[in-house]
Amino acid sequence: MRADNSQHIVDAARRRSEYTRAKAVQALRSLNLAGEPVTFETVAKRAAVSRSWLYAQPDLREEIERLRAAHRRDPSAPVPARQRTSDASLRRRLEAANARIRRLTEENQQLREQLARALGEQRAATTRTSPPQAGASDPISACT
Repeated sequence: MRADNSQHIVDAARRRSEYTRAKAVQALRSLNLAGEPVTFETVAKRAAVSRSWLYAQPDLREEIERLRAAHRRDPSAPVPARQRTSDASLRRRLEAANARIRRLTEENQQLREQLARALGEQRAATTRTSPPQAGASDPISACT
């Protein structure tokens, strides 16, 4: 008669089940912390398990449905509270943007002035070097 080795098979199945459950729980946590939508599809992909297995686990199914419903209720805040931008951070970003706008406005004004000078110099150079056209009346002599 053969020895009964079924206990080893049962132990291996239990360990595999615990490992699979741990992967699913970790996937749930990481999706929620990242502010990503929690669905059966995303959890199954992240944990490398089947969706049907997730549906068969009452506690995991309940948690996925709860997080999915919470995400639907509050779509404007998909990021967890601890990762949201603080008021002080928003103020600093606004101040930095305003300072950049001021710098760019000043630079733009300087460039406009340089362009106006360059165009004026170019016009003056062209009028000095080009001879009057034949038959064209001289506006200065026409006034006298």
